[in-house]
Amino acid sequence: MAKEVCERGLVVVNNRPAKAGTTLKPGDIVCIEFDLRRVQFEVLKLEDNVPAKQAGELYRMIGGEVSLD
Repeated sequence: MAKEVCERGLVVVNNRPAKAGTTLKPGDIVCIEFDLRRVQFEVLKLEDNVPAKQAGELYRMIGGEVSLD
């Protein structure tokens, strides 16, 4: 799925189109478009095997979700 979304140009990292293999690092700003909405977040840290309950500690939403309709 990530590959398809990136190939369609719907994922941007630091104002540049992202590929499915783009490596993220803390401080990166990611913008993803889903159908009629857009989400933007900052990567705070990267860790392997994070429980779902702790996943929210890895990023910070920026400006909330934006409707594109």
